[in-house]
Amino acid sequence: MDPMERILADKDTTFAFQRAAQARGHLCFHALPRDLFVEGGEVCARVREVTVSDTAPHFEHGEAFEVRLADVEAVFIRKDPPFDVGYLYATLMLERARDRTVIMNDPRGLRDANEKLYGLHFARHMPKTIVTARRMHILRFLEAVGGRAVIKPLNGAGGAGVLMLNEGDKNVPGIIDMQTREESELVMVQEFLPKVTEGDKRVLLLDGQVLGAINRIARSEDFRSNIHVGGRVEPCEVTEREKAIIVDIAPRLRADGLVFVGLDFIDGRISEINVTSPTGIQEMSRHHGTDLAVRVIRWVEHRANDLRPSLGSIPVP
Repeated sequence: MDPMERILADKDTTFAFQRAAQARGHLCFHALPRDLFVEGGEVCARVREVTVSDTAPHFEHGEAFEVRLADVEAVFIRKDPPFDVGYLYATLMLERARDRTVIMNDPRGLRDANEKLYGLHFARHMPKTIVTARRMHILRFLEAVGGRAVIKPLNGAGGAGVLMLNEGDKNVPGIIDMQTREESELVMVQEFLPKVTEGDKRVLLLDGQVLGAINRIARSEDFRSNIHVGGRVEPCEVTEREKAIIVDIAPRLRADGLVFVGLDFIDGRISEINVTSPTGIQEMSRHHGTDLAVRVIRWVEHRANDLRPSLGSIPVP
């Protein structure tokens, strides 16, 4: 994951996982992607035990030591996007622990599931969408969808780089050129859904089942509703239409090893599928009145027991 110093104790899903695992008697170890290494064909990591608390200071590190990942019960990949070359190398190294410990989410699935493009497997449930680097294609699409669309970089997160396109606005060509780097990089463009003003729903899935949901409402001066950019969070329910979509896509998610997933719904349609470091569990837990992170840790415990029922204790210096 990222450095613990960046943790927001009242918001971060990773912190919630650490807290829930600790409460259930597990040791939690922290490592940065650069702390991974392979030696003798084994993927290992230089780690430090981390103890978390709801009161400041919110964490304490122990002394650093090295551990073989096949010897731990589970590995959580919780590095925030973007999925860059370093992230790619980390997933390739983690392949060395495949089927020897629980890895969430599966490194192969993470490589295959770009958070913008993966949704195209389920285009029937998405807004009208194109992926292109060509200004001509984008302008043609903008006209076809009624003159309003949203342009997104393929490797962004948290609402970064998501911009509105309005037909007739003289800034549109400049926005397209900026986002595509003069037609040299692909972008995603989607029809604008007016009901985004009613919220952008985040639904968290655990092994294809609904874990919880929140509705994110944009600030009055912004159309983006991401929590990272100031979106307000409200409790909500998953509609029957959304449940049907989840049932439809769950088999593919499971097949790709995508266990903990964040679906973004606008007006009953999927806008993105978040798999690298889905967030929102703390806000959902407060609305549901129960710590949903505990359910995730229990799932991991069961999977670890199924994988290696005779797993012994981890040697810690």
